[in-house]
Amino acid sequence: MGWTWVAHQSARLLGQGALVAGAVGALSFVMTRALPGDAAYRIAAGRYGYDLVDTAAADAVRSELGLDQPAWQQLLHWLGDLLQLRLGESMVSGDPVVDEITHQLGHTLQLSVAAWLLAITLGLLLGSWVALRGGHWSARWIQPVCTLLRASPAFVLGVVLMLGLGVHLDWLPVAGHGEAINLVLPALALALTLLPGMTQVVSQRLQQVLASDAFEFALTKGLPLRAALWRHALAPLALGTLAYAGMQLVLLVEGVVVVESLVAWPGIGHALVHAVLSRDVPMIQGTALAMGLLFVLLNGLMDAAVQWLDPRLREPAGRRSAT
Repeated sequence: MGWTWVAHQSARLLGQGALVAGAVGALSFVMTRALPGDAAYRIAAGRYGYDLVDTAAADAVRSELGLDQPAWQQLLHWLGDLLQLRLGESMVSGDPVVDEITHQLGHTLQLSVAAWLLAITLGLLLGSWVALRGGHWSARWIQPVCTLLRASPAFVLGVVLMLGLGVHLDWLPVAGHGEAINLVLPALALALTLLPGMTQVVSQRLQQVLASDAFEFALTKGLPLRAALWRHALAPLALGTLAYAGMQLVLLVEGVVVVESLVAWPGIGHALVHAVLSRDVPMIQGTALAMGLLFVLLNGLMDAAVQWLDPRLREPAGRRSAT
């Protein structure tokens, strides 16, 4: 893995990030403008409360934030600030958008990584059990459960866990943050949405390895099953699982928005929902931009990790087909 490859990957990542930044910012602006109602009233209500909002307060907010300017001027102003790495201030709180996103992004990454690692751990255990003990009664219940989980959206799983583990059994808090136990329920809800796919990939990949000539030869020459798995199944299983797990981590962005709002987790998805409700355009553009760039960064890191594990993927397509 030379410096040329690293420079190429970095340049590709920067190009994708710039494209996503422009597209997400412009699309967020247009979609916010297309929402019905008066944005100035919503922002004034977020500042002073719905009971204290009148036409004068809304007009004052409109003039202060430049909402009376043409839309194209506001969009060009935001894009100009973005080129200078400035995201402006929240229209509701007045705090810099960068400061709010930095605080919220840490909570989102904490929740996403915890859910991702939990899904990988459970997926490896269940998938390996299905591949090794497919005919056993203890492995037959896994497929129906995975089908049920696959058909259940994150919102439904979160509500079921809140009612079951939080309300009836009183094992976990149903909302809040600040302590490690607050992380368990939302992380479990997100992990269960990823578990069916992870279990299926691990099971199929391991079954392919078990049916390969190399693995059968290892058992024939007297190698114990555990040693044969370690020597001949670990690398191909890790390669196939990591590529899929990387895509799953990216898809967590969608589930995070729902689950964070459900359990009042102070992450970037929760902030995005509040920003949409209060028509806080800089916060909407900033949070959407952060989520888009996070998507590009995670996708690039997973591509690099897969190519690092399999050097054949770093070769040009023509050379790979020739070999």
